[in-house]
Amino acid sequence: MSTTRQVVGLVVIVAATFLAAGLGSAFAGRAVSGWYLTLARPSWTPPGWVFGPVWTLLYTMMAVAAWLVWRRGGWAAARAAMALYVVQLVLNAAWTGLFFGLRMPGVAFAELAVLWVAILATTAAFWRHSAAAGVLMLPYIAWCTFAAALNFAIWRMNA
Repeated sequence: MSTTRQVVGLVVIVAATFLAAGLGSAFAGRAVSGWYLTLARPSWTPPGWVFGPVWTLLYTMMAVAAWLVWRRGGWAAARAAMALYVVQLVLNAAWTGLFFGLRMPGVAFAELAVLWVAILATTAAFWRHSAAAGVLMLPYIAWCTFAAALNFAIWRMNA
């Protein structure tokens, strides 16, 4: 695969990944600085400024992982793995809409459980193509596990 094609592939994958991130942010809107701050939250809730840098790093790592899988043989060779990647991106953006946009922490928690399974499936599929891609997905799994615990706690504290 030519260097130009690899660079174009990376740009496309990064753009698609951050498009999902942007959609999620659009769903959150003013709820992050309004409604969310009115909720009871556990003492172990990270300060608000942590989320932006963490998610930026995670989305970057996810995109690089997807690119590593794609560049091994293109879309045809990685069709299933890349389809799982797209599914988890859609679920990722949907969680933000459910939690912040619709203000439904219980439904968001249920959706996050489905997202978590999709991330595991994506990671396993990526690992079959590239161990490095699999490793790059591990912090995302860890953060989403933490996010699920936080989502659950907030839901129960405010039910």
